[in-house]
Order: sequence, then structure tokens, then C-alpha cells
Amino acid sequence: MSDPSFDLGEPAPPPKPEAYRVLARKYRPQTFAELIGQDAMVTTLGNAIKRDRLAHAFLLTGVRGVGKTSTARLIAKALNCIGADGQGGPTIDPCGVCDPCRAIAEGRHIDVIEMDAASHTGVDDVREIIEASRYSAVSARYKIYIVDEVHMLSKNAFNALLKTLEEPPAHVKFLFATTEVNKVPITVLSRCQRFDLRRIGSDKLAAHFAHVVAAEGFEAESEALALIARAAEGSARDGLSILDQAIAHAGLEGGGVRADVVRDMLGLSDRGAVRAMFALLLGGDSAGALAAMRRQYDLGVDPLSVLRTLLETVHGVTLAKVGTDPDPSQPVEERQALADWASRLSFPVLHRLWQLLLKGHDEVARAALPIEACEMALLRVIHASQLPDPGELARQIGEGRAPAVPAQAQPAVAASGNPVAAATPAAPAPTAPALPDTIEAIRDLLARHGRHALGEAVRNHARPTRIEPPEIELGAQRPIPSDFANDLADELKRITGARWRVTTSDAPGAPSLREAEEADEAAKEAEIRNSPVVAAALAAFPGARLLGVTTNRSAG
Repeated sequence: MSDPSFDLGEPAPPPKPEAYRVLARKYRPQTFAELIGQDAMVTTLGNAIKRDRLAHAFLLTGVRGVGKTSTARLIAKALNCIGADGQGGPTIDPCGVCDPCRAIAEGRHIDVIEMDAASHTGVDDVREIIEASRYSAVSARYKIYIVDEVHMLSKNAFNALLKTLEEPPAHVKFLFATTEVNKVPITVLSRCQRFDLRRIGSDKLAAHFAHVVAAEGFEAESEALALIARAAEGSARDGLSILDQAIAHAGLEGGGVRADVVRDMLGLSDRGAVRAMFALLLGGDSAGALAAMRRQYDLGVDPLSVLRTLLETVHGVTLAKVGTDPDPSQPVEERQALADWASRLSFPVLHRLWQLLLKGHDEVARAALPIEACEMALLRVIHASQLPDPGELARQIGEGRAPAVPAQAQPAVAASGNPVAAATPAAPAPTAPALPDTIEAIRDLLARHGRHALGEAVRNHARPTRIEPPEIELGAQRPIPSDFANDLADELKRITGARWRVTTSDAPGAPSLREAEEADEAAKEAEIRNSPVVAAALAAFPGARLLGVTTNRSAG
């Protein structure tokens, strides 16, 4: 016993503070219910465990931070859990309180071996696994090997593992995780049950971050969480790391996590400001667009980020135009703006905007002067709109008309999305020529435009049942070339500018031009043969033949 006389009366030392754990580690899922965005995989695993149809090897693949290693540890828990009473079996809902569950969660279970393949790439490392797998588990139901970044193993290491991976002992399970599944040999893939972990949706990430912020005793704006979720690109770990930084920033500034703080922290452009810039581009306001770009640049926003957001805007307008469901993580104002632009802008305008902005993005990414390159790209978006539409230009050239070139550059569309009228009244467009409505007219039209071979095919094969320009229906009782209808429709569209539709039917159709000409010649020949003079000559000379029919056009 200690002698009280030696008590000097000094206070007990204060307990050592627990080391801070980053949010990505602190909120790592401990149950399958906490694993967000992977419902299909959890259902499959749950059914396999209930029916005792467990594979001997699992391959988990997906982008960074979606929960591959966490899922592997959860599977190890599920297979080795014995329940709070020590009598349980494998379950999709591990208790988390039994000795195996706690030891696996703390990374100290002797029968759950984790190996980083990035630092253990050789045959010797795999040979250790093969040798150890022969021995039964010490205290767990299964001996489990978790190999992270398995694609980093060497070719020889993979080959050494194949036999054991195909026929492992009954007490061994292999769990592989990788971000680059294409680098894993097909011989390994064929021996594993593969699960592709999906990117986590922005709405689910934002909801998860809201739960984390509340658990940490902070407040956060919903827009700030949406920005973090969008920047995470489907990765829970990346998003929690950004959220950790945002909370630290809010602690210094005071108050909760605000959207403007997150935007400044990430160097993101203000989406409201970019929407205003997009409207200036549509309206052809060069000075206003450049001034808006400079304001963003002065705030520290990367020009590449502005162009990326403009591309996202064009993409969002296009998706809204085709009728896809809106992104729930988008603010209401943004969804309304996208829907409004979608109702006003045509697909050709949207495609042209996309191509111009995409080219500008690539140029800025390589430019020595990014802001100058960005401004030139924005000006090109505005002033390239004076170029005529390629389809209209081809139509005018095909019709022999000179394309009208405006004397002054005009924007493609106004802020409302409608075409802007030219500064000077445009000359009235010439009346389009009438479309050919007979087979003879179609053949002659093709011949005038140098398509003699197609015109001859029309003469030989076209047996019309109905001609109502720009639609033609041909009889197909006699064989016609397989590509004849498409070639004819394409060539008529090129010449006339109208979209022709050439179809076939089982009706016999009228005779082709060639058949009509041959029938006409046969009728004339029969008429001549039946004339008294020719009939008498043929009777007098039995071997005589009628060589041809000519018409005497001489006067008198």
C-alpha cells in the first residue's frame, strides 16, 4: 500500500484530450443502413446472406470515396457477427457490439487482414496470403482478406493468386477493392462476384451533409450544402473533406456555413452571376458580357470555372428542352431560368453554343493568358452568330441563290431567345420553286443538276402509286434497288431544300417511264405492221423484218 505521508497534495494530471478525427473518418458508415447510395448492392448481399449463397470472393469497384473499403469492412462484420448474445450467425445487420464487430471496426481483428496492394505488389506478398489461408481462423467464423487497390498487384502476383482464388478453403473470403477495374485481369474478374458502387447523387450527399452538420452542432445553408455536394462529384469522402474545411472556415468567421463562403473557398463562380452573363451572351451584349467576366475574375474566380459553368448551363437548358426531370439540388431560380430558356431556344442554337463554349474551354485550359483567352471565347460566341446557318446556306446554294450576308454583325438571339432582326431591312426572299409533281419532272430535275445516273434509275425503276410533293409512294411488286428510295429522297432534299419522303407499297403502281416508252413503241410498231402497205410487203417477203420506226419530219 502507498504511504499517505508521501502525498504531496498535487492535483491529478488532466486527462489527455482525444485526438481530432476528420469528418470523413468519424462518419464512416458502421452499418449497411448508413451506407448511402448503394441500395442495390445491399439488397443483393442481404439476400445472399439469408439464403446462404455467399461467394468466396467479392470485387468492389467505383470512383474514389463511394465506400469501397467501408463496404468491405461491413461485409467482414456481417459474415463474422455473433450477435449481442454470442449465438448469432451471418446477418446483413451486424450488431456492432459483439467482440468481432468491435474488433473489425477498430481494425484489430486477427482474422480480418487488410493489405494495401499499392505498397505490396509482388509475388512474395501474395505468397504470404496463400500460405496463411491454409490455416483456420483463430476466433472468427471466416478468415477475411481485404485487398485495397488490387489493380496495383503485379502480373506475376495475380497469376500466383489465381488457383487459391478459384478454390479457396471454406473458411476464407477475399474482398478486393479498386478504382480501376479495367486493370484487373479478366482471369481474376471471372473468379469474383463483382459489385459496381455508384456515384452518390447530389441530393443524397446534401442530405447526408445536413445530418453531419447537425451532429457536429453547426448550422449550414442548404445552398452551401448543395454547392459542396456538387463539388464532391459523387464522392462522400471528398464532400466530407470539403465540409470539414467549410466548418473550420465558419468557425473563424462566426456563424454557420454560408454559400458565399463555400463559393469563395472553392473558387466557384456565382451561378446567379453566370446566368446573368449567359443572358448577356444571348442578347449579344459584348461590353456587358466582358464586364461581367472581369467582375468574376476580380473576385478570384478561375476563367475556366466560368466557362465550365456556362457549359453546364447550356447542358441544363438542353436537358430541360428534351423534358428530363430537373435536378432537385438546383435552386428554384435556376430551374425556372433553364425552363424559360428551353422554351425559347432551338436545338440548333443550343448545339452551336455548346460547340463554341467547349472550344473556348479547351483554349483557355491551354492558354498562357487565361482571362484574355476567355474574353476572346465569349466574343466569338456573340459574333459567330452572324454566320448563316449551314443548312440554310446549303439550301440557298442548291437552289442557285446567293446567300445574303448581313452588313453588320447581329446577335443570334435576343435575351428572350428570339432571333434579332437585322439593322437594315432585308430584301424579300425569292419565292421557292414549285416542287416536281410527276415522275417526268423529277427525272428532268435530276438531269439538270447533273445526277444523270439517278435520273436513269428513276426512268427504269420508279413505278409511282402516289405523288404528292414532298411525298412519293412507289410500287414494289417488281424488285427495285435497296437504296433507291433513300438516295432519291436525299437528292431531292439537297436540290429543293424540302424534306422528301419516299416510301414503297405492295400496290402495282403506274408503269415506269421506260416501260411506258417501250409500250408506246410497241403500239406504234403494231400500228405500222397492220397498215395495208406494210402488211402486203411482209406477206410478199416472208423473211422480212421491221427494223425500226422513223418519222418523216420533212416538209411537204
